[in-house]
Amino acid sequence: MKFFVSTGEASGDLHLSYLVKSVKSRYKDVDFVGVAGEKSKKEGVEILQDISELAIMGFTEAIKKYKFLKQKAYEYLQYIKDNQIENVILVDYGGFNVKFLELLKNEIMDIKIFYYIPPKVWIWGEKRVEKLRLADYIMVIFPWEVDFYKKHNIDAVYFGNPFTDFYKKVERIGDKILLLPGSRRQEIKAMLPVFEEIINDLKDDKFILKLNSEQDLVYTENLKKYTNLEIIIDKELKDIVGDCKLSVATSGTVTLELALFALPSIVVYKTSLINYLIGKYILKIGYISLPNLVLNDEIFPELIQKDCEAKNIEKHMKKILENLPEIEEKIENMRKKIEGKAVVESYADFLIKEGKWKY
Repeated sequence: MKFFVSTGEASGDLHLSYLVKSVKSRYKDVDFVGVAGEKSKKEGVEILQDISELAIMGFTEAIKKYKFLKQKAYEYLQYIKDNQIENVILVDYGGFNVKFLELLKNEIMDIKIFYYIPPKVWIWGEKRVEKLRLADYIMVIFPWEVDFYKKHNIDAVYFGNPFTDFYKKVERIGDKILLLPGSRRQEIKAMLPVFEEIINDLKDDKFILKLNSEQDLVYTENLKKYTNLEIIIDKELKDIVGDCKLSVATSGTVTLELALFALPSIVVYKTSLINYLIGKYILKIGYISLPNLVLNDEIFPELIQKDCEAKNIEKHMKKILENLPEIEEKIENMRKKIEGKAVVESYADFLIKEGKWKY
C-alpha cells in the first residue's frame, strides 16, 4: 500500500510524522511519498518536495506564490498518475490542499483522499466546507469539529488530539523566560525586535530564545551581546520548558504544546497591516490561540498587532506569575477536553483499514 502525502508547514509535518511512525511500526509494506519536511523524512517518508520552500504567511504572500504552487500541484498529480497511487493524505495547509483536493478528484476518478486536520472553516467561513465534501474522509483533532461537520451532513472521524499522546505536564524547576518567535521568516523578523526590548528591560531575568533551524540565526546578530540570553536550536521543546517559569510565543500550534506541557504563556502575533485587516474582517471567533479556543476561555493572554509591544508583554508576565494556580487549573481542564486513548494509533489504524490495499 502506498500513500501520497501533502503538507506545507512545520506543524503539519509534525502531525504527519506521528502518523507515519505509528503505521510503519505496526504494518508492513506501507510506503509514504510526497510533500513533507524533516520530521516526516526521519520516519520514512520519501520526499518529493521539502516544505521549506512552501511556507506562506498571510494573504499577500499566498498571492505571490500562486503560480509556483499551481505548477507544483500539477507535478504532484502527474506523479500520482504515473505511479498509480490510489491513496492520498492531505495534512492541514488548506490554502494549497483544498485546491489540490479539487484537482485530484477532477482528474482521477477512483482516488481515495483522507484529509487529516482540515482547514479551520469554522473560523474562516462555512462556505468552504462544500469543497471539503470531495474528501472521502475528514479526520479532525478537536471535538467541536465533529459537531460542526455534522451540522453540514458530513461525518468527521475523531479519536482525540494527537498531542495528548506525547505532551505531558513538565515539572518546572527553573526561572527562565522562553521566547518563541515562530517558524516563518516573517514572524521571526516581526517578533525579534520586541523580544530584544524585553531582554534589555529585564536584565535580572534569564531568557531562552528557541529557533527552529540554523537558518534563523541570521536574524539574531543584534541579540548576541546580551549575557542574559541563551539561543537554542537543537533541543526539543519538552527538554526546555522545565527550565522556564513562563513563555512568550507567537501564535500557532506551539501554544497548544506549551499548554499541554503546563507552561503558562503569553500569545503574541504581528503581521502586515493588510494581512491584519483582511484577517480581522474574515475571522469569526474571539480567540486565535488553540488553548483558548479549546476551553472557550482565556487561558493565555493574547496580544495581537498594536497590543504586541514590550511594555504590555512585561505587564502580562507579572500578572501571570501572580495568578499561577488559576492558570494551571484552566490548563488542566483544557487537556481533559481533548484527551483520547492511543490517539495516533487510532488514526493510523483507520488509514490502513480504509485505504486501498494492493497485493
